[in-house]
Amino acid sequence: MNPVDRLLHLDRTLDELDLPRWGPPGSDATRLVRKVHELRRVALGELGPADLLTLVSQRVALSYVLPLAVRLLLDEPMLDAYFYEGDLLLAAVNVPASAWAMFPNLGTQLRTVITTLPDAAVAGLPRDAAEELARFVARPESLR
Repeated sequence: MNPVDRLLHLDRTLDELDLPRWGPPGSDATRLVRKVHELRRVALGELGPADLLTLVSQRVALSYVLPLAVRLLLDEPMLDAYFYEGDLLLAAVNVPASAWAMFPNLGTQLRTVITTLPDAAVAGLPRDAAEELARFVARPESLR
């Protein structure tokens, strides 16, 4: 195992790391709520792109899942995690600035990647995505 992976706790689950543990979802829980509860019991190293998209979009345990998402995005920023090319990227840039404050180096690296995206790739994203990316890149240093 890569020493960095050990630091990321890839062999542990969110229920182990992000205390308190969540109880079972209510009987009237939506499919999304049940899915998030299920994902909290999966080892971080076993979470796939679609799982990370779900957790990042729902802002669950960002201190653990955001670095994992960014690792994927640095290699493939337009990754199609589940819905469309760039869906994980847009989910990541839309998390609160406070989550990014925990990882200033990752934010800087992702900003660099975003600025190198071809115009055609950005044009293929959903409406307003270019503005969301630009807003993330231009975020004032005090909010990074």
